[in-house]
Amino acid sequence: MKVVKKTLLVLVSLIAILIVGMVLYGFYLKPKYEGKVELKSIHDETTVYFDGFGVPHIYANNSKDAMTALGYVHAQDRLWQMELMRRIAPGRLSEIFGNVALKNDKFFAGLGIEEASEKAIAALDKNSESYKLTAAYVEGINQYMEAGVTPIEFQLVGVKKEKFTIKDVYNIFGYMSFSFAMAQKTDPLLTDIRNKYGVEYLKDFGLDGELNTTIIKNAKEKPQEFLSISKSIAALLDNSPIPPFVGSNSWVIAPKKTKNGKVIFANDPHIGFSQPGTWYEAHIVTPQFELYGCYLAGTPFPLLGHNRDYAYGLTMFENDDIDLYQEENSHDNANKYKTPTGFSDYIIRKEIIKVKDSTDVVMNVKVSRHGPVMNNLIVGLDDKKPVAMSWIYTQQPIHILDAVYTLSHAKSKADFQRGVALISAPGLNVMYGDAKGNVAWWATGKLYKHNDGVDTHLILNGSSGKDDITEYLDFSKNPSAENPEWNYVYSANNQPEAVDGFLYPGYYLPEDRAKRITQLLEPKSNWDKESVGKMITDNTSSVAPDVVKNLIAGLEVNSLSKNEKEAVTILKSWKGTNNTEDVAPTIYNKVIYMYLKNTFKDELGEEGFTQFLATHIMKQLIAKVIVNEKSLWWDNIDTKDRKESRSEILAKSFKEAISALETQLGKSVPAWTWDKVHVVEYQHPLGKIAMLRKIFNVGPFEVSGSNEVINNQMFDYTNESKYVVKGGPSSRRVIDFSDIENSWNVLPTGQSGNPLSAHYNDQSEIYNTGNFRKMMLNKEEIVKTSTKLVFIPVKN
Repeated sequence: MKVVKKTLLVLVSLIAILIVGMVLYGFYLKPKYEGKVELKSIHDETTVYFDGFGVPHIYANNSKDAMTALGYVHAQDRLWQMELMRRIAPGRLSEIFGNVALKNDKFFAGLGIEEASEKAIAALDKNSESYKLTAAYVEGINQYMEAGVTPIEFQLVGVKKEKFTIKDVYNIFGYMSFSFAMAQKTDPLLTDIRNKYGVEYLKDFGLDGELNTTIIKNAKEKPQEFLSISKSIAALLDNSPIPPFVGSNSWVIAPKKTKNGKVIFANDPHIGFSQPGTWYEAHIVTPQFELYGCYLAGTPFPLLGHNRDYAYGLTMFENDDIDLYQEENSHDNANKYKTPTGFSDYIIRKEIIKVKDSTDVVMNVKVSRHGPVMNNLIVGLDDKKPVAMSWIYTQQPIHILDAVYTLSHAKSKADFQRGVALISAPGLNVMYGDAKGNVAWWATGKLYKHNDGVDTHLILNGSSGKDDITEYLDFSKNPSAENPEWNYVYSANNQPEAVDGFLYPGYYLPEDRAKRITQLLEPKSNWDKESVGKMITDNTSSVAPDVVKNLIAGLEVNSLSKNEKEAVTILKSWKGTNNTEDVAPTIYNKVIYMYLKNTFKDELGEEGFTQFLATHIMKQLIAKVIVNEKSLWWDNIDTKDRKESRSEILAKSFKEAISALETQLGKSVPAWTWDKVHVVEYQHPLGKIAMLRKIFNVGPFEVSGSNEVINNQMFDYTNESKYVVKGGPSSRRVIDFSDIENSWNVLPTGQSGNPLSAHYNDQSEIYNTGNFRKMMLNKEEIVKTSTKLVFIPVKN
């Protein structure tokens, strides 16, 4: 008995020691939010106050010290995210994830972002403030890597620490720029439709811009030849550990329309959800400078920011800045291709991709005069029919560092506009408001023209020269609005007005959000922070109720079941809201999926239909095709002996939708509430492993919102039982210049990327209930409510 007791005592002691050890190790891994830390490269003592949500408020005597401190605290909370961000563009994910990331690496290494980064850095003025402050920020990251705690993800995956460089900063901006683009997802699919069925089938797609009814003022190839391009690139972005940028809302209200006579600024960039989320907030104060900003991991200047003088943010322009060209190889030499002046040699660029636990992969990337050839970068393309990608970002001078520095350090509206003009890519709507009462937006990007008749939504002829770019436009021709007479500016990724009669081509989103924003803004002239905060979480579609009328107009009531009749009654009374307790959106979105499936899938096939559902054009067509009784798409080409009509397809779609919902949710229609099917889980790259899911992921949550409402909680149309939200507002900022110290923001999960931090998920409930937290600027309030971390210069 004594032996048993001693054995049990030893086991209990060992378990206790293990638990204590794990707790202590957990404390060791947590971010350091108070105390003192020595830094090598700062000149003066620098104090960082971490507020109740983990936002650092950095007080320094000079900007270089502030930026070094920013790099350190940013790395402390987001080093794992920084590591992933810097690895995507140069194709270095396989070094840590192995073969599973090889497709991603081959594609991005082939794009040439890293080579473009090197060229841009070589041209930088090393004495400029933007360069020196970036170097200080990078130094702060590296000092944390050297002296700080190694993130748990590094240990689980086996990442070897390497110093950050300015090239990493550029590569991160490069990936961001590519993730904005839509041409590579859309053009190949449209080309396949034209080649297989003829140009008549594209009439409903409104490629001339006619779908965008709410605008911002201002020789046949083998079928399925090109689908692999859109399919592969879409899959790469969807499966990337860092989510793509996909949309956004913003509006800036001039003093004449606000209750307190000051500008109110609102912005909620739409980005694929992830954990940690996209933005890291930080507030910097020096004797000469103050800014509260939202930063991408591994970048020194914020893309969203404000201070007491001005505020800025962004949405995606959705302009077309990528063209795909079918090149023609020489019959005698596959390393030569046809140009308007004869055959030229491809440039061959050697890329080596290191793969964890495997041999290196060596790629010889062919580059034509248009850009890299895609055929060896993605699977499924015939090597004998090369397709090259022409992308403005890698072809124009890259001034992104100077641009974002200028945006965050502007002294006036004109100064700010000079920063906007420096951005060749990506295409952004940069939104602006200031304490003087100015409101403005400018579209960024180096815009260009082709010859008349060239449709850049299709794959172009690379050999003749007739489809090449003919003119680059001066920035003065970019769409914009400054202090308009209607007293607000806005953007919801919709089509801008023509400039000099030229309606710029792009992949704009439907009018839904834009229409709702203008409907709310126009009649009201006493806006305050509270009413703008309510608007930014608005769940109502102004378009869906009209779509419903067309969906159910042709239904024969006598042929409907009890549940089908009940569903019709619910849809008829629906006001377009997408709240968790609503039943109508559950019915509506299922009917929409069935309508799309029964209309387009027979022509597109399984893979083509799946890719079609991932495009912005699909969203445009929902309201467009349904009113066109003569559309060629109504006929099911698989039924050779008959021609289906719109009413037949819609009736079939409605009945299939109700049947599917009965199977998924039961026979009681009132129980089909939106919260049963519309869910979100913020996924960490390691959260895909079942045993790690609860440690790293945040959620799941039942959420309101929907596709293309202001609270744009985006999901794929599907016949699955759940609509899993893939992306949405990455932050919600409301900045009121009449009460600047009490402006609002909220992030989907939290400030920290460290799962052991209290700030890993402490905003998720606030976010998903449509509430906000304060972005503090008042030092006295900050000091009273924060922990204090002091950086001290290392003594020689």
